[in-house]
Amino acid sequence: MHHIDLDAGDAPAAQNVAMTVFWRGGYPVGHLLRLEGGGERRVEASVPPAAPPAVLPPATASVVICTRDRPDELRRCLASLPQQSFAPNEIVVVDNASRDGRTREVALAAGVVYVREDRPGLDLARDTGATHATADIIAYTDDDVLLHPRWLEHLVAAFDDPAIGAVTGLVLPGELETDAQRHFESYWSFSQGYDRVDFKAGDFAAISAETVFPAWKVGAGASMAFRQDVFAKVGYFDERLDVGQAGCSGDSEFWYRLLAAGVDCRYEPTSVAFHFHRRAMDGLSHQIYSYMRGHAAALMVQNERTGLGCNRRQALWVMPRWYIGRLWRRLGRGWTVEDRFLRQEVTGYFAGLLFYYRQKRPNG
Repeated sequence: MHHIDLDAGDAPAAQNVAMTVFWRGGYPVGHLLRLEGGGERRVEASVPPAAPPAVLPPATASVVICTRDRPDELRRCLASLPQQSFAPNEIVVVDNASRDGRTREVALAAGVVYVREDRPGLDLARDTGATHATADIIAYTDDDVLLHPRWLEHLVAAFDDPAIGAVTGLVLPGELETDAQRHFESYWSFSQGYDRVDFKAGDFAAISAETVFPAWKVGAGASMAFRQDVFAKVGYFDERLDVGQAGCSGDSEFWYRLLAAGVDCRYEPTSVAFHFHRRAMDGLSHQIYSYMRGHAAALMVQNERTGLGCNRRQALWVMPRWYIGRLWRRLGRGWTVEDRFLRQEVTGYFAGLLFYYRQKRPNG
């Protein structure tokens, strides 16, 4: 993967690399991706990115990293935090039931706050991080991420409107060296583009009675931040979701709940993080199975928490029909690269519904 500074001259001719990211004035403004199945996809900002204000909002920030049995990845992530242009007031590492003491050793060597959460589950760990963080803004990232030096500055700066309770950032691939990484970036990318997007609670209310609001487009859990007080308003992450439980979608369900409660969210692409996708196909296969398992469970959780029937209809009628259509088209046209993991998608989706119905409902 190449990075090109457009201020240094015109963009060169396309190179034989999987992805080229274009920067201008220190901000990412687009990329050219060579798709795994052939062809190219070019994504560009429609307007120049806005620089953060000269004076940031008067807020403190905690950074929470949830991790389990990946001390080397955690060490790499932690190494990018001392370089931040806006220094966090504290860094909280939540050790989510690691099987040995290496995670603790890495955290203590970095001089951060170390918290042990013995109950496995990413959302359990996120909740533990939120209860231990003390700052006005709680920013989350993952252990398999490297942070741009201005990541936190731009994330915090985006809270320039009191109505905004959550902000996410642009997540680019840290490398695209394997077929699995190229497939993920071609068809499952975390990126939501190069334009700032405000997700208004009023817009949510206008469409959510008839159709499921696409909260997954708000961003990625690898780069997200919240005002501390939103947890008092809507509760914490749903502990039935995400890695270690249903498999995914704990972040998008939380954004959905915020919007339903009248809290605006913002996608801020000048806040940049680099995610290292899974390198092997077997790992990617399990990840996609988990994604759809979590997505199905999240639809049912959203229905349960908000009472919006569009979620139940999507889970039990719309999505099954959509998958039947994809399977039928595959019979007619044969295998395509987009359907490489169709079996994992389908089995994961229906496993998610089964998972939800087997879980005990939370009190309150």
